Amino acid sequence: MTLQALIDDALAETPPGRCVWVALSGGLDSALLLTLAAEACRRHPRPLRALHVHHGLQAAADDFEVHCRRLCSRLGVPLFVERVAVDLAAGQGLEGVAREARYAAFARRVAPGETLWLAQHRDDQAETFLLAALRGSGVRGLAGMPPVRAWRGRALARPLLAASRVSLEAEAVRRGLSWVEDPSNADEGLDRNLLRHTVLPALTARWPRASAALARSAALAGEAEGLLGELAELDLARLGGDPARLPTAGLSALTPARQRLLLRHACTRLDLPTPPAARLATLLEQLGARSDAEARVAWPGGEARLWRGRLYLLAPPPALPASWQQAWSGDGPLSTPLGECDVRLWPEGGETGGGLCLSPRRGGERLRLAGRGSRDLRRLLQELEAPPWERERLLVVWHLDGSGAQTVVALLDPVGERWLALAPGWRGEAP
Repeated sequence: MTLQALIDDALAETPPGRCVWVALSGGLDSALLLTLAAEACRRHPRPLRALHVHHGLQAAADDFEVHCRRLCSRLGVPLFVERVAVDLAAGQGLEGVAREARYAAFARRVAPGETLWLAQHRDDQAETFLLAALRGSGVRGLAGMPPVRAWRGRALARPLLAASRVSLEAEAVRRGLSWVEDPSNADEGLDRNLLRHTVLPALTARWPRASAALARSAALAGEAEGLLGELAELDLARLGGDPARLPTAGLSALTPARQRLLLRHACTRLDLPTPPAARLATLLEQLGARSDAEARVAWPGGEARLWRGRLYLLAPPPALPASWQQAWSGDGPLSTPLGECDVRLWPEGGETGGGLCLSPRRGGERLRLAGRGSRDLRRLLQELEAPPWERERLLVVWHLDGSGAQTVVALLDPVGERWLALAPGWRGEAP
């Protein structure tokens, strides 16, 4: 199949009328991808834009941007530049933090429902497979990069994944394309560059089709990963279907291998990082704890909580400062330390009088409930069976009357964007 046919097929898989983005670094691969995409979008009209991420990690970064602007001007493709700050002190390594910053830029610019094309090719897939094998990865890691995957409501696609680097360079030369070479690509202190410049050439000298074979193994691993995902989804359905809340009894009834598979699958469904092997083993050891036990296992970007016979998977919530408070009109949206909350609150009479104020629970607050009288919030939350970590992030809504007296009128979960309780005479609205 020709390169242009690969692009046409990829374009046919994108939603009609929606914008297609190309991640443009200025290197050979992305420059050729954008050129082929521009031709395809002229034949099959579709909005096309290019996105360049300026990492600012080297002196040549400005030159990369200039080159991308020239290429986009020649092709008639709008270019958007995202400048990012790479935190080298984050402890993830240069490649890891640069990738994280790059994907954050993708999320800011590419809207949900749109498609972003990445320029990885078959040789990149072979490198990814080798890196995963050397790190002791399982089937998921060995599957490498999928041709298309859903990501935060967007589609990430790699139209050139079946093409070799040699074929891309030959096509770029034939077209007279110019591109920039990132000096860091020559640094064999980086694992991927060592594979690219030393290991794969040695393998290819002995096995001429080494890259194609490794990429084929990655594709087979991807097929196996898909089947395992179907098995995990069946197990999840049997356990209630909620990836954020898994019954420990049902989870414990599975074999250890299926337990690990289901937990990784649930994290993926929740867009959480999967726990490292050691953390996953620690988590599974907790399943035998007594039903009233509380346990927490954390890893970067995620955590698991064991409470009342259920295993909860969630992102670590940001801390809610104890001293925080905020006046509010009751007409949302509401901005809190835990994020935006699109809720509204109003009295049945229409006017809030002295206004509303929000604060964290500090202990001793009471809320009057219809037909039940005044209730202590701590006891009320126990009755509602709110998990302990959720209680720590709740907000109390106070009404200030004209005399300055304060009365609790509502209890809000700002993360879940829901009202847990309202006093008589008050109405609340939530998504």
